[in-house]
Amino acid sequence: MNQESRKFFIAGFALLVAVLYVVRLFYVQIVDDKYKLDARNQAFLYVTDYPPRGAIYDRNGKLLVYNQVAYDLMVVPRDLKNCDTAGLCKILNITIEDFKSRLKRLSGSLDFARQDYRSHIFESQMLPELNARIQERLYKFDGFYVQSRTVRKYPTPIAAHLLGYIGEVDDRITRKDKYYKSGDYIGKSGIEKGYEEYLRGKKGVQIKMRDVHNNIKGSFKNGLYDTASVPGLSLMSTLDADLQLYVEQLLQNKIGGLAAIDPTTGEILALVTSPTYDPNLLVGRDFPKNYSMLLQDTLGRPLFNRALQAMYPPGSTFKLMNSLIGLQEGTLTPQTTYGCARGFPLLGGKPKCHPHGSPTDLEGAIATSCNSYFSYVYKAIIDNNKVTRDTKDGYERWRQYVLSFGVGEKLGTDLPFDAKGIVPTSKYYDKVFGKNAWKALTLSGVGLGIGQGELSVTPLQMCNIVCAIANRGHFYTPHIIRSVGKDPKPLPQWAIKHQTMVTNKQHFEAVVQGMSSVMTAGTGRGVNVPELDMCGKTGTAQNPHGDDHSVFVCFAPRNNPKICVAVLVENAGYGSAWAAPIASLTIERYLTGKTNRPEMEKNMMEGDLIHKHPAGKKQTTH
Repeated sequence: MNQESRKFFIAGFALLVAVLYVVRLFYVQIVDDKYKLDARNQAFLYVTDYPPRGAIYDRNGKLLVYNQVAYDLMVVPRDLKNCDTAGLCKILNITIEDFKSRLKRLSGSLDFARQDYRSHIFESQMLPELNARIQERLYKFDGFYVQSRTVRKYPTPIAAHLLGYIGEVDDRITRKDKYYKSGDYIGKSGIEKGYEEYLRGKKGVQIKMRDVHNNIKGSFKNGLYDTASVPGLSLMSTLDADLQLYVEQLLQNKIGGLAAIDPTTGEILALVTSPTYDPNLLVGRDFPKNYSMLLQDTLGRPLFNRALQAMYPPGSTFKLMNSLIGLQEGTLTPQTTYGCARGFPLLGGKPKCHPHGSPTDLEGAIATSCNSYFSYVYKAIIDNNKVTRDTKDGYERWRQYVLSFGVGEKLGTDLPFDAKGIVPTSKYYDKVFGKNAWKALTLSGVGLGIGQGELSVTPLQMCNIVCAIANRGHFYTPHIIRSVGKDPKPLPQWAIKHQTMVTNKQHFEAVVQGMSSVMTAGTGRGVNVPELDMCGKTGTAQNPHGDDHSVFVCFAPRNNPKICVAVLVENAGYGSAWAAPIASLTIERYLTGKTNRPEMEKNMMEGDLIHKHPAGKKQTTH
C-alpha cells in the first residue's frame, strides 16, 4: 500500500469511527430513553403530591368522612448502603427478615448494585405519631424519605358498608387506568368506589434535585416545573346520620338488613346491614390485620352487605305485588272473595294458613295475610292469558309486571355491587318440569304467589316496591348522593320517574287500604302508631336452612308519604316479632325525632339473635 492509499485508509477509518459514535449518541440521546431516564432518575427525585379526598356529608350537613394527615415511608433501594437498618426495624416493629422480604418484593433484588433509582412505598399510611419517631432519626436512614398523604377518618362509626373503604391499587387497575401508579389508593366499595372520580382529586408532583452523593439539594429550578394537587370534590349524601345510627343500634346482635327511602325522591335515608363494623378499622397500616379479622368472622360475615347484596324470599310482603297484578289484569277485584280451610285446597292444604275469618275479600286477605287467598289470586293471573290461554304466556306477562317494579334486575343505584334478585324465566321452568308440562299449580306449589319458591329480592328492592306502592304506581331510582361539590342542585339523573306496568291508581288505593288494615286490625296492629297513619305488611319468609326470616315493609303517612321502610331479620320467625317493631320504631324516629315506646325499643336493642343458632343455620341467603 503506497503513501497516498494509506492516507485515505486512515482517514476513512477515522471517519467510520466518528460516524459510529454519532449514530450511537443519536440512538442513546434521541431514540432510546433508557439512558436518558437513568440519568434523569439519578439527578431528580419525583415526589407525588397526593390530594386530599373529598369529604362526605349527610343530608343535614353532618360530616361523615373527612381526612387525617398520614405519611408514606418511601425507599430508593439503591441508596440503602449506609442505612441504619436495625434502628428502622425497631421503630417499625418489624424484623430484619421482614425488612429484606419487603425490599426484595418491591425491587426484585437485594443487590444494591442492581437497583435503580425508583421510589417505592416501604410503609404506608403512617399516622403522625409514627412519622414523628421516623423524622427524629431520618438522617440515619439513607435511602428513605417521607411523603405526606391523607387517610379517611370517621367521626361517628356508622354506615361502614354504605361509605365503603379505600385500598391500594393492583396491577390490573394500573394497566387499565393510566392515572393510577403503584402505591396509589382507590375506592374499593360503597360511595368511595361509586364516586371515585369525584373524590380522588388530581395528583401533583414535586421535582427534587440530587447531588452526586444522592443528597436532596432542593427543588428543581425553584419549583418551576412542579404541579400542585387538586383536592377532591365533597359529596352531599341523602343519608340521615342520626337515623342510620339509631337503626344500627336496633339491629345490633342480629343478622339482616334494612332500607329506608324517601319515596318522593328515591333518596336513601338509611341503609343498614347487620352485623356491621367500625369503618375506622379499615384505615391506615392496620388495614390488612383488621380486614383479615373481619373476613374470618364466618358467623356474622360483617363484610357482607346484606341490605344491597343478600337475596331473600320476600315472603308474604310479596302478596301486595300479586294483588296489584291481579287487579290490573282484571282477574281480581277488591270485592273478590276466596275461602280458606287453614290451607290451599287445590294442593291438599298446602301452603298452610293460620286461623282467621273465612271467606274474605282483598282487604281482609291482606290484613290477615291469608296464604290460600293469594294462592288463588296467583293461579288466576297465570291461567288467564287473554291471547293464547297458555300458562307459559301468562307467566311471562306476570314476570314482566314484577320486573317493572325493579325486581330481577339492577335498580341502577349509585352504589356498586347491588344484586339483581331472582325472578325465574319460563325457560328455567322448562328445564325443571319439561316444555309445555307445567301449569300455575306446578310452579313451586304456587309459592310465587306468596313470595316463596325461587323468587328472591334484596332489602333495597323490597323497599323500592313499597315506594312504588306509596307513590301509587311509580318510583325514582334509589340513590345515596344528592349533589357533588359546591353545586347544591340534586343530580339530574335522579329526577327520572319510572312507571310500573300497574297504571290504574285505584288499584293501588285498594292495596293501600289493605296495608292500612294490617296496622289497625291485622298482623301489624301490635306495632301501630295511630297518629302516624302507617301502612304495612308482615311477612314470614320460609327458610329451608333454619328458622324462618322475619320480614316487614311499611310507609307513612298514608297520604303524601315521607318514608318507606323494608326490614328482614334472619332466623327471627314471624314478621310481627322482630322486623315489624324495628320498622315501626324507625318510622316513628324519622317522622317525630323521638320514640315513645321505651320497652319495645329496649327489647329490640338488647335482643341477641346471632348466638341462639349454630353457625351452620346462618348461611341462608342466595
